[in-house]
Amino acid sequence: MAILIITLDGPAGSGKSTVARLLAKRLGLEFLDTGAMYRGLTAYCLDQGIDPVEMTDEVVELANDCPITFDWASDPPQLRIAHRDVTSRLRDPDVTGHVSDVASIPQVRRVLVEAQRRIAREHPRLVTEGRDQGSVAFPNATLKFFLDAQPKVRAKRRADQLRAAGKSADEAQILEKITRRDERDANRKDGPLICPDDAQRIDTSELALDEVVSLLEDLVRHRLEGDLADEDLGSDFIWG
Repeated sequence: MAILIITLDGPAGSGKSTVARLLAKRLGLEFLDTGAMYRGLTAYCLDQGIDPVEMTDEVVELANDCPITFDWASDPPQLRIAHRDVTSRLRDPDVTGHVSDVASIPQVRRVLVEAQRRIAREHPRLVTEGRDQGSVAFPNATLKFFLDAQPKVRAKRRADQLRAAGKSADEAQILEKITRRDERDANRKDGPLICPDDAQRIDTSELALDEVVSLLEDLVRHRLEGDLADEDLGSDFIWG
């Protein structure tokens, strides 16, 4: 089977999770939401009474000891931490408020990046989204995209997402949190939020969801025309 890894990176609220899931479906690939992995671990820590700021050693211990798995039969894949379904917790305010604390712990990032690479070895035709997929996890991915949007647009999208899930949302507070998280993600030492030099940057501010997905689908299909679609690239193509 030919290896095909497509990475979508970008800041909070840029639409990368939804776009990646829909793009994977259109292309007949599998979808990996790495942001959900950090959120799931954050939720599990909080539910265990672990403060991600004051108890970083315990967070690292959980990351090492608790299996993080997806149920690939679900759409989107259901996330389990230590065999417990945490999918419904991923967008809760307490999780959103602490996920950057968890994601900024270097040992946690190393554990989860290795988990992402293991998943890609098991599912080698994959659309994967996050903040360091094209820069750290899969530097030799077949195709890389970086999705961005104006902060106010991203805040509104996140608010709409919460309301659609039946949760309350204050756009002003969300905007403040997004701005703060952008700064933290861009300035952390391990796996900072950057646009890889070989990634195609897409500003989604003025684009509807379907327009973004169609644009990326066209770019992918154009890139894969010819021999690449049928070529067995080998494991070194991903991990090199």
